[in-house]
Amino acid sequence: MSILEMTAVGNSGWIGHSGPDQSKAKSFYQDVLGWTISDMPMQDGSSYSAAVVGETAIGGFSPMPEERGSWTIFFTVPDVDASVAKAEAKGATVLQPAMDMPGVGRMATLNDPQGARFALITYESMRP
Repeated sequence: MSILEMTAVGNSGWIGHSGPDQSKAKSFYQDVLGWTISDMPMQDGSSYSAAVVGETAIGGFSPMPEERGSWTIFFTVPDVDASVAKAEAKGATVLQPAMDMPGVGRMATLNDPQGARFALITYESMRP
């Protein structure tokens, strides 16, 4: 089995957890899946708790609490803004408009026409 790079267009290169209690979620997934949780420093001086498998960060835990726990899959696209426009034209609803995350890339969060939440991302390393 080959593993796609997270910057491969079309890959689900990142997963993000949101919920009411980040500490409990991190502990749960450490115990159940054997993940290592590692704080990654961000360019703004804050940190982001990443889920690590082996040496690779595969996802993380949002520091912004939400009422219910959920996972969001981040799909890699070459141009977030163009992909959001295509998704909207096909019936998706924008939940979080495209925004730049310094040190990471440009991302947006949407619901597909059936109501499933997903995110689109273009990593900084992909930009010309």
